Amino acid sequence: MLELTGINAGYGQFQALFGVSMRVEAGEAVAVIGANGAGKTTLLRVISGLLPASAGAMSMEGTDLRRTPPHRIIETGIAHVPESRRLFPRLSVEENLRMGAFVKPARARFAERLDYVYGLFPRLAERRNQLAGTMSGGEQQMCAIGRALMSGPKLVLLDEPSMGLAPVIVTQVFDLVRRIRSEGYTVLIVEQNVAQVLKVVDRAYLIEVGRVDRSGPAAELLASDDIRRAYMGL
Repeated sequence: MLELTGINAGYGQFQALFGVSMRVEAGEAVAVIGANGAGKTTLLRVISGLLPASAGAMSMEGTDLRRTPPHRIIETGIAHVPESRRLFPRLSVEENLRMGAFVKPARARFAERLDYVYGLFPRLAERRNQLAGTMSGGEQQMCAIGRALMSGPKLVLLDEPSMGLAPVIVTQVFDLVRRIRSEGYTVLIVEQNVAQVLKVVDRAYLIEVGRVDRSGPAAELLASDDIRRAYMGL
């Protein structure tokens, strides 16, 4: 579905990614793990067109993403749930969800997609008129994921969904990830909470200083003594 080969990217003179290659197959959940500042968020920004790659190839179901204008990438089936959720705090829950259905095909199916998201997350239906900025962190993450699903995506990019949340809310967030997986969505998730994320994905890539250091089945990485010492304090 998604394939990256030799991707370089950065900010001005600072290079953040060095020859990153990876793939995500339809129906998979894949994690990108690593320390803060390793380049994980940069990678998702490159995939969704928020940051241009300076070298390499990148495609989504055969469509060349490097030749696709950023505002058209969502039409290839990619939806990005950004770091810190980035909701519109002064808009209601339903108004935020409407923003997720901005692309033309989604606008035509707005009522259908809205019913689907409310069915998946009943709490959002209960709070549809509440200002998004007044909800709890877990509820805001639910709204951010729901907004992404409004476009009817094939691939959902999740950037640090557990960041800044209390431990009990973190558990709820990973339950949300399991839920959207069970709905058949393909997921690429960036996450610093290595112990939790490796329990909900099929495979993972470890990025260190902008390079893929290793990759493999989630269970294999979870059992790695090196990873357990470096990222789980075990």
